[in-house]
Amino acid sequence: MWSTPTGAELKRAAWLSLFTTLACLLWPIGALAQEAAQAAATGSAINVDLGTGAGLTERVVQLVGLMTVLSLAPSIVIMTTSFVRIVVVLSLLRTALGLTASPPNAVLVSLALFLSAIVMAPTWQDAYDSGIRPLMDQQMELPQAFDAASEPVKTFMLAQVDRSDLALFTRLSQVEAGTELQDLPIRVVTPAFMISELKRAFEIGFLLFVPFLVIDLVVASVLMSMGMMMLPPVVVSLPFKLIFFVLVDGWRLVCGSLVESFQRASGTG
Repeated sequence: MWSTPTGAELKRAAWLSLFTTLACLLWPIGALAQEAAQAAATGSAINVDLGTGAGLTERVVQLVGLMTVLSLAPSIVIMTTSFVRIVVVLSLLRTALGLTASPPNAVLVSLALFLSAIVMAPTWQDAYDSGIRPLMDQQMELPQAFDAASEPVKTFMLAQVDRSDLALFTRLSQVEAGTELQDLPIRVVTPAFMISELKRAFEIGFLLFVPFLVIDLVVASVLMSMGMMMLPPVVVSLPFKLIFFVLVDGWRLVCGSLVESFQRASGTG
């Protein structure tokens, strides 16, 4: 049988554990200190050469610029691609169906990202061939590569933007009147493109709401004629809206129409 340890035995065990722990911690430190002393005695050292003068400044500026671009990459993807129109339309479609949390936001955003990748693939390929690949091959400097890579993106946005929105931001940015569209700075084209996309998304959303609104009105009229005014019409109409959307193959129609709308405007479809 096991005997209960006395207080003296517990104290000795505690001191033994403490000494063992200190030995395990101090042994590597002593070994590292000895190696450092030997390295100092032999004169070995580690040198980090960052360069001097203008070359160092240029590299630091490029590094800061790269980190800034990487941190803003999600916003750039949202601002300069088809993502805005697609994700807003999908959100309005969910609202028109009377659903609040299904499909979840993660599903809608993922679907919008994949559809945006399909739409933007030719533009991104042109941007890579025009600016990114020459930069990687050291055939261009960073400013020239940025301008070359942004040209296909600007062309895509100009194909989708509403001219009245473009004129508004041209005036607000105090850009010289009569400037050619391709010569407009991207700081003017991007916000004009975004509000144009929001406008088109709301137009598509209106068209999506109409058939489901008709179903709601019909169901509400039937319930009132039956004297069931206490029953919410939305609860009864939801199954009819869902089966209607499934029967017309709504997901295929919506996704296909969204992608084709960009391709028609860009002349690639």
